[in-house]
Amino acid sequence: MNHSKFAVCITNKNCDDLQVWKLYRVLQDSSSAIDDYLRVVDDSGEDYLYPANHFVVVEFSDLVEQRLLAAASVI
Repeated sequence: MNHSKFAVCITNKNCDDLQVWKLYRVLQDSSSAIDDYLRVVDDSGEDYLYPANHFVVVEFSDLVEQRLLAAASVI
């Protein structure tokens, strides 16, 4: 299974649209990773590039991941 990534925001310095301690979905973007950015789906439902050091990437079991993605699609 191709795992989704999730990350917890640990700082929102210069990124007022992020909420500290909130869990965000991370989309794979190898070109942005080279420059130390993550492509994150924010509260608007759109994905944007944010500095990677604003987040801690976390991994979940398949079941938890499925439930998180299902919950996100309802919101």
